[in-house]
Amino acid sequence: MIRLFICPRCGWIRTVSRKSDVECFKCRNVQMIPSKLEYAEYIQMSEQERQDYADSWMYIHKNC
Repeated sequence: MIRLFICPRCGWIRTVSRKSDVECFKCRNVQMIPSKLEYAEYIQMSEQERQDYADSWMYIHKNC
C-alpha cells in the first residue's frame, strides 16, 4: 500500500510504500507525519491542488 507523509516544517509531501519511519529530504532528517489524504485522491490532484493541500495542512497544524 502506498502512503503519503507530509513534513511539518516545509509541507513537502512524500509517497512511500514500505517505510513507516520517513524523513524529509528537503529539511534534512525532519521526521515526517502520515497524511490522511489517500494516494488515489492525491494522484488525481493538480500541482496547484497539492500545494493548496500542503498549505492548508501547514496552517491547521502550525501550533501542534
